[in-house]
Amino acid sequence: MAKGGRSEYVCNSGLLQSKRYAQAEPELVSKQNHTNQLSLCSKICYAIGGAPYQITGCALGFFLQIYLLDVAQISPSYASVILFAGRAWDAITDPTVGFLVSVSPWTRFGQMMPWIVLSAPFAVASYILIWYVPTFENGKLAWYLIFYCLFQSLMTCYHVPYSALTMFISTKQSERDSATAYRMTVEVLGTVLGTAIQGQIVGSANAPCNSSYLDHNSVNSSTTSQNGNDTHHQVSVEDTRKAYLIAAGVIGSIYILCASVLFFGVKEKKDSNAGKLDKPVTFSQGLRLVMRHGPYVKLVIGFLFTSLAFMLLEGNFALFCTYTLGLRDDFQNILLVIMLSATLTIPFWQWFLTKFGKKTAVYIGTSWVVPFMILIVCLKSNLILAYLVSVAAGISVAAAFFLPWSMLPDVLDDFKVKNPTSQGHEAIFYSFYVFFTKFASGISLGISTLSLHFAGYKTRVCNQADAVNLTLKILVCPAPIVLIIMGLLIFKLYPINEKARQLNKMKLEFLRDDIAQLDTDSSLV
Repeated sequence: MAKGGRSEYVCNSGLLQSKRYAQAEPELVSKQNHTNQLSLCSKICYAIGGAPYQITGCALGFFLQIYLLDVAQISPSYASVILFAGRAWDAITDPTVGFLVSVSPWTRFGQMMPWIVLSAPFAVASYILIWYVPTFENGKLAWYLIFYCLFQSLMTCYHVPYSALTMFISTKQSERDSATAYRMTVEVLGTVLGTAIQGQIVGSANAPCNSSYLDHNSVNSSTTSQNGNDTHHQVSVEDTRKAYLIAAGVIGSIYILCASVLFFGVKEKKDSNAGKLDKPVTFSQGLRLVMRHGPYVKLVIGFLFTSLAFMLLEGNFALFCTYTLGLRDDFQNILLVIMLSATLTIPFWQWFLTKFGKKTAVYIGTSWVVPFMILIVCLKSNLILAYLVSVAAGISVAAAFFLPWSMLPDVLDDFKVKNPTSQGHEAIFYSFYVFFTKFASGISLGISTLSLHFAGYKTRVCNQADAVNLTLKILVCPAPIVLIIMGLLIFKLYPINEKARQLNKMKLEFLRDDIAQLDTDSSLV
């Protein structure tokens, strides 16, 4: 049968689906229970593959800002350029890699796996060089800018195809959701691991602060104290730099290990109707298809605001604990408690969304952290209170990690139902979501570091000026709360509820059956 006949067949069959699915539902459910099942081993290996993105992302998110300011001793204005430019670079790399992945040929290892495996060693090398302090002073800005952007590009080559791999491990929605839950659990464990490795290794060699800068009038004592402690301060900074490199080496080794487990433990499956119904599209055509799909746009914009909120909190929390709360020796443990709490509550959110729906989970999970953010800013600094708030905050962090990746496959299914003759755009959908998430991180880190510069941030002092402490309070409480509220208002417009999900699931099953039957008929002609 000619290609035009194929498209006509699919369109006509789509008109009959609404009459057929109600009668055939028991048969389809029985069929689904015996096909496209993922083994526990496959789910675990798939989940382990997501750990490198979160381990490196958590280390960079929590520690890169304070590393650039206090260890590499770069000015806040230069640090803001590095942090923002690295993320803004993803405006090019994420959508471009997504398009290149979508048009790359299918190999015996799959379409996504070659990108994942080949990018891993180069990503590790560039990651380690981010945490190396060069001996020259004048070229530090260029050094960190080059290797940070290079790492972002190589991580994109790993994470975009890995994210799109969700659609190629099974066509069954419940199996994808289950695999996503495993993935989110391991990824949050990855954040715990990243926080523990980076925090504990670096914390064991934390250089002392300069206690001379207690206020704006302590110029004389500053000079005396600095001269008296100069030798110890210099040695301690060198130890801290070595600790950052050791942590980077450990994290890089874990990166390679996880990529290997993913490659050997997961089999990429070609969707029966992927790429068969339409010619390959250009990048601009794929972009228009993706950005014209209303549910996807609403989902991405909503999570853009909520991601920006959590990125602001993540990027500034170490500085907030160190200077505003005065918990310099405990901030790495507080961050670890947040990630542990998030890890333990991932199964709860998996149960919650199956019981009450994904939109309800978004509203409750995202807003849960708000009162605790207000509490830690308004009340007097207290270590026990900080740990209690960290446990509560981890619950929202878990929801922020899990829910976006659980809802993206629903948007893709909706797109396939509404565009049955246009398939194979999974990587483009995922790449643009990854881009917006990274872009939010870049904006948050760039703006916050620049804000600290204007507030008068001083490197390696024990006490910052009141303007700096006020800025940190704004960055970890009022600003994220406003962004969370804006994101939740946008989610009100998101149209895919539980009823729509089940309807799309049924229509896709019939679409696949129709195409399989058409291929059988064509082979007999």
